[in-house]
Amino acid sequence: MSGPSSATRGPRILLLGADGQLGWELRRALLPLGELLAMGRTQADLGDVRAMRALLDRLRPGVVVNAAAYTAVDRAQSEPDLAHRVNAEGPALLADYAAASGAWLLHYSTDYVFDGSGTRPWRESDPTHPLGVYGRSKLDGEQAIRASACRHLILRTSWVFAARGGNFAKTMVRLGCERESLRVVADQVGAPTSAELIADLSALALHRLMREPELARANAGLYHLSSSGCTSWHGYACHVLSYVAQRGMSLRCDAAQVQPITSAEYPAAAPRPANSRLDCEALRNWLGVWLPPWQPQVERMLEEAYGFGTDGLARG
Repeated sequence: MSGPSSATRGPRILLLGADGQLGWELRRALLPLGELLAMGRTQADLGDVRAMRALLDRLRPGVVVNAAAYTAVDRAQSEPDLAHRVNAEGPALLADYAAASGAWLLHYSTDYVFDGSGTRPWRESDPTHPLGVYGRSKLDGEQAIRASACRHLILRTSWVFAARGGNFAKTMVRLGCERESLRVVADQVGAPTSAELIADLSALALHRLMREPELARANAGLYHLSSSGCTSWHGYACHVLSYVAQRGMSLRCDAAQVQPITSAEYPAAAPRPANSRLDCEALRNWLGVWLPPWQPQVERMLEEAYGFGTDGLARG
């Protein structure tokens, strides 16, 4: 008996960055769409152009999902060449492959392409003006993809978290257990966004594009994707510590001991945008979805990360 046809199997999907926060969730979300080849950095280094070109030529994927990136925002200031190679030259190579082969390319970008000025959420059409090397390298990657004229989808997102790997919320829990007080920046605002949500909507978007080829050209392109609502890093920290305390975790520092400070009081090598809010209306309208608020997503992540039982007590 012959095996399933290629139409039944779906396309061959190459997922890069499979060992990161977002990549781990994409490994789950993309499985129903086709034959998934999930590769971490040791298997596919986006900064190694020659090796990546050989990998693409050998695997010939019909879809490339790029969740790999150089994300060390401060270190990028002293490693601009490496940041540019991974975040700009790597995506440019993927775009060249997609343009030549007819494959789809799904790529992720960031709120750091904006300078953080103003108070309203950023739209896709707003002028970009990165403040540091990381944001510039990500913008260069976006521009290379768009210039290639390949079939692509670029999703800009912000403040990503997941139960797997490190993130701000888990750092606050660790520090809340170790210290009696914390100082957290209160003049930068954005929307904490679950990697699980990003992965699920990525899969939905790819499914739509592949199922409706006559509409693909009109619907492909650049979109913003984040949770609804917004908060500051200080507000985020307070919510996290309040929730884990309610669930029975013993803390040395609770939300009342988290002191709000300004960005100037917490100097960093790379400047951060003060306003990281993203306007996601275009994505909502296209996919017909409602983007949930950030709070329940953070709470669900904390439940998973710390194993809270039904009695409210943290396990382990």
